[in-house]
Amino acid sequence: MFLEVENLIKYYGEVENRMQVLKGISTGVEKGEMCVIQGPSGSGKSTFLNCIGGLEIPDGGSINVDGTQIVGMKPGRLSDYRRDKLGFIFQFYNLVPDLTVRENIEVCEFLSPNPLDAAELMETLGIAGIGDKFPAQLSGGQQQRVAIARALIKNPVLLLCDEPTGALDSRTSRSILILLETINRKYGTTMMIVTHNNAIRRMVDRVIIIKDGEISESSRNATRVPAAELTDL
Repeated sequence: MFLEVENLIKYYGEVENRMQVLKGISTGVEKGEMCVIQGPSGSGKSTFLNCIGGLEIPDGGSINVDGTQIVGMKPGRLSDYRRDKLGFIFQFYNLVPDLTVRENIEVCEFLSPNPLDAAELMETLGIAGIGDKFPAQLSGGQQQRVAIARALIKNPVLLLCDEPTGALDSRTSRSILILLETINRKYGTTMMIVTHNNAIRRMVDRVIIIKDGEISESSRNATRVPAAELTDL
């Protein structure tokens, strides 16, 4: 199993205000799979993703990613893990406003000893012609494509996506999902996608539903519906 999570526990708050957000989650994802994580607001799905990404420190349990056990890591090693293993895509693109598209991508390219080819990646993502533009000059869909390129240029083994289409209209959302699907097939990148969009669950291999800090459903799709065929985004 590429990603193995066992009995993951997370609390917020102190003493009398302490609240348990994750209540012993155990699950796994195979290498190269696309996985959707769904659940109501406040269910713990983003906390779960952030724990896998080393952005939140669990209070118990284990997380093994590609042979690396991250729970209990010291901050320096955790930073190396995020740099070497992961790519992040967020709902709000977090591009550096004073850097061009190409420079936003190159910032992360320099972090990797084995980056993808920037020109090829930009061509794949349809942004080869806007390399000299700044984020403020781009549409939301273009900004998200740049954010995807920035995350992928490091050649991560795991791509974590938190509501990657949440700020986009249905047409642009479909184009972004087609891109994620293309990247998954072309590079074999394992993906975990937090989303409220029920349509997206049909285009992935595995679906995990979290409710009140626990997994209420975990299933696999026998076949994946191509993103281009999703009609209810």
